[in-house]
Amino acid sequence: MRLKIAALALALSVATPAFSQESAIIGAWRMISLEAGAEGNLKPVPYSGQVIFTEAGTLSVQAQNPDAKAPDTPYTANGYEAYYGPVAINDQDKTFVITIESSLVRNLVGKSMKRKFEVSDNKLVLTPDNPAEGWRVTYERY
Repeated sequence: MRLKIAALALALSVATPAFSQESAIIGAWRMISLEAGAEGNLKPVPYSGQVIFTEAGTLSVQAQNPDAKAPDTPYTANGYEAYYGPVAINDQDKTFVITIESSLVRNLVGKSMKRKFEVSDNKLVLTPDNPAEGWRVTYERY
């Protein structure tokens, strides 16, 4: 009986989640800057927020403009952005695709968004797959 318990304990100690993804992007990140504007002419925007990539293959985003009366965008309502869903990370291409399962902006639900990423030291930079969207977000690891 002790041998069975020891074998089970050993198996559990090395097990990883079924959907585990090993990537430098996995973890919790705090926003340190957001830039937006025309391609090649990005300007700082006062925002705070975080993004979390889990080993189980999910992503969640929270971001806030200090101005609650900021105009709505395709991703925000009342200066706030929030969504989550399953994410597929491609480390070779340095891209990920999130399929939005739930969102403050309801018309995003069910849509997939492809993003580019760069991880360096404790910094994460996200940009849109389409540069015409005109933004860049920088995070630091918590």
